[in-house]
Amino acid sequence: MGKLILNVAITVNGAFEAPAPAPAGWLVLDPDSQQASLEMWQAADAMVLGRKTYEGLAAAWPQLAAVPGYEAYARRMNSMPKYVASRSLSGPLSWNATLLEGDLTDSISRLKAQHEGNLIVSGAGELARDLATHKLIDEFWFTVSPYLWSAGPRIFDALGSIPLELIGTRTFAGGIVQLCYRPSQADVHHGRR
Repeated sequence: MGKLILNVAITVNGAFEAPAPAPAGWLVLDPDSQQASLEMWQAADAMVLGRKTYEGLAAAWPQLAAVPGYEAYARRMNSMPKYVASRSLSGPLSWNATLLEGDLTDSISRLKAQHEGNLIVSGAGELARDLATHKLIDEFWFTVSPYLWSAGPRIFDALGSIPLELIGTRTFAGGIVQLCYRPSQADVHHGRR
């Protein structure tokens, strides 16, 4: 049974998208954190995306295959299976992607049954909030960059509370910290999951 993991880069105060203009280098990975990120993608079975993230990444990653320093990332991103949740797209999709059909809860349950490894949710918009609302996320991985922004959206604003248990941390030389959580087992046992 696969695990659905939300992987998102945020600032210390939880913003995932910079106010315009975006500060240069707000998420510059040092060699250690870059290697850890690549290893995460190489170990994953597939990527799960919303429409906006899919369209943005599908436009960028094929071109990055020829950019020095991006080759290994691009090989993995371009080759891995992707599943796209969208109410407005119709298939077939490009970039090794498949449109999720029907109810989101049913689609994700089928994906988890179909895969043994991690299904990484990339992006922090509507899909991430929908997955959290329906309690479909098995783990939350936050890559926290050492920045504070005075403005910018936060991923779970207006969602309500979700009790989490810390299952891992990793600190990198450049000041980035990865925090890994899962939904609280107490919350699961009380029928809230």
